[in-house]
Amino acid sequence: MSRDEQLKQRWDKVVTILSNQFAEGDLLDLDAIIYLIGVQELGKVHQTFKKDEKLNLMHIAICRLLEPYGYYEFDYVDKEGWPHYNVKEALPPLKAGEQSVLMKEAIVNYFLEREVIE
Repeated sequence: MSRDEQLKQRWDKVVTILSNQFAEGDLLDLDAIIYLIGVQELGKVHQTFKKDEKLNLMHIAICRLLEPYGYYEFDYVDKEGWPHYNVKEALPPLKAGEQSVLMKEAIVNYFLEREVIE
């Protein structure tokens, strides 16, 4: 199986699991999954968030997801419990499709690490 086929199969598995758990089977999109990862990383899963907090949650998720690729580095958790990251290396210019593939790969790796998928 090619690397692309394996990524697609694993991505579909992540989408199915999260959609069944959080969206009553309606398929979640990439942004929704990034948001859920942000909530998980913050650790406040039963809290309601304002619009600006939702954007911050997505930022947390992106930093966490791209940390293993060397783009971000965890710095500290502030007194409200929000993690902060430093930019280690600027992301290269990516086309929309390339950006989507990078994020899907990072998300799949995130759930592989947590043994949610195999």
